[in-house]
Amino acid sequence: MKKFLIRIGPYFVAVVAVLAVLGSYADGNTDDNYMHFAVERPQNIILGDSRGAQGVVPGVLKSKLSKKFDNFSLNVVESPYGQVYYKALKRKLDPDTKNGIFILTVSPWTLSLNKNIKNAKDYPEAHSPLNDMYTYDRSPNYEYLLKHYTRSWFKIYTEREEAVGKSNSFLHEDGWMEISVTMHKDSVAARTAKKIEFYEALAQQVELSQERMKVFDEMINYLRTKGTVYLVRIPASEKLMAIENKKYPHFSNLLQDISRKQNVKLLDFSQNYDDYRYTDGNHIYKESGKVLTSRIADSISKRLK
Repeated sequence: MKKFLIRIGPYFVAVVAVLAVLGSYADGNTDDNYMHFAVERPQNIILGDSRGAQGVVPGVLKSKLSKKFDNFSLNVVESPYGQVYYKALKRKLDPDTKNGIFILTVSPWTLSLNKNIKNAKDYPEAHSPLNDMYTYDRSPNYEYLLKHYTRSWFKIYTEREEAVGKSNSFLHEDGWMEISVTMHKDSVAARTAKKIEFYEALAQQVELSQERMKVFDEMINYLRTKGTVYLVRIPASEKLMAIENKKYPHFSNLLQDISRKQNVKLLDFSQNYDDYRYTDGNHIYKESGKVLTSRIADSISKRLK
């Protein structure tokens, strides 16, 4: 056995060295989550699902508020409000934060749960990388790659931004998920039809979760000790908002109640859905996202004065 280990030792070292080199090329093209775990801990943060990930642009906030922001929004499956997200937030946020600005994008879907789920181990985010990652500020982050990158590591090198340019879904270092798709009306209509079908089915399966609401409240309490909290309801297209409002007709009122109770500012854009373009009815197109973010920044700026 000793001789065998001596013989394979050099091969093992060589493999580890190759993987280490390949992993060093991981970037915003690697997958839709890697960069969330490969940057310095932020003091100003954006939370939420994929609406927030695509619709709130940290670069716009930085230019208007002179503060660096990190968009720590993933999607409705991996980052709904709950214990997993709360735990990840505490690991992600700079522990020395004192005067941070925290933008919590919220939709009824981020506070909902399948009616048939009873145990925390069955929550969808139980399989999220947020549930098992410990390091959020390592570059390269080999923990993430070993746990959650399932493709050949040679793809990391061959598909890196420097080699092929930005992918259609490119995760920037500041956490903004930039989606580049054709905005031809027929393509948008086809994608929107799929989203309508998805959310009509989802509406039949879920209800607002008291557990998610409780943890959401705890997250706000935690962040208030470190800065200023803003709740933001991002719109979707008219047809998607119709599904949302039919299922949850009093959701905006609920957010108003939370904002009053917690003494935080609510920015509700859900009635202004016609002001923006959408890639699929559910997500704001990147150029419209810059407009929305600018309006968020203006509201924050007024309150800071």
